[in-house]
Amino acid sequence: MRTRAISKGRVRMVRIVGVDLPKGKQIGIALRYIYGIGPTLSLKILSSVGVDAAKPTHKLSEEEIERIRDSLRSHKVEGELRREVDLNIKRLREIGCYRGLRHRGRLPVRGQRTRTNARTKRGPRQTVAGRGRRRGVAKK
Repeated sequence: MRTRAISKGRVRMVRIVGVDLPKGKQIGIALRYIYGIGPTLSLKILSSVGVDAAKPTHKLSEEEIERIRDSLRSHKVEGELRREVDLNIKRLREIGCYRGLRHRGRLPVRGQRTRTNARTKRGPRQTVAGRGRRRGVAKK
């Protein structure tokens, strides 16, 4: 019978820019939990500070974490980025441009069709009287 080894050392949570990163994930993946950081930017940041992207988050040293934090100061992430996006959308609504009207009406903004699809934005189907084929009318 094999027994599993239980580590006595406590695994600490890594917190960067106000976000708790998951312990067991690779740091290249865990950085994506921060709003505004995607796959490309995550790898770019890690290569610039000299940290291996495959290293688990809980195995990072304090010095490596501090280097990542310093590198993130030059990027807009989390609250600052969310605020900027919200202000941009608010500006579009106020000036009454096409994109602003689409935001106001909670419709797709970037040219997607709405005759079919767009169910997420438009909500559940609403039955409309007179739609579809009527009884007794032959197809043309």
